[in-house]
Amino acid sequence: MIRNNTPADWSRLMFNASCLWADAGIVVVLRCCRILAGGPAASRELERMVGEKAEANFELAGALAGGRVKSPEAAVRKTLSIYGRRVRANRKRLG
Repeated sequence: MIRNNTPADWSRLMFNASCLWADAGIVVVLRCCRILAGGPAASRELERMVGEKAEANFELAGALAGGRVKSPEAAVRKTLSIYGRRVRANRKRLG
């Protein structure tokens, strides 16, 4: 059953998306610093970055194609969940 979305639901999603956006910006800066430092750590970071993006995209595609997402709101929640988990882990690891 799909329930009606209230403005509060979408406001919360927008807030969560804004937090993810800010965290992603921090991760970009931290990754750039690691890559600019060069060496083996930079190479590993580049490989990790590309691999994580591919994994996240496949996970989201599987959720959308598999019918586990039933509404636009659920699609946004799933997207924020998948990417947010990785961004938070990277921020913690790199910070």
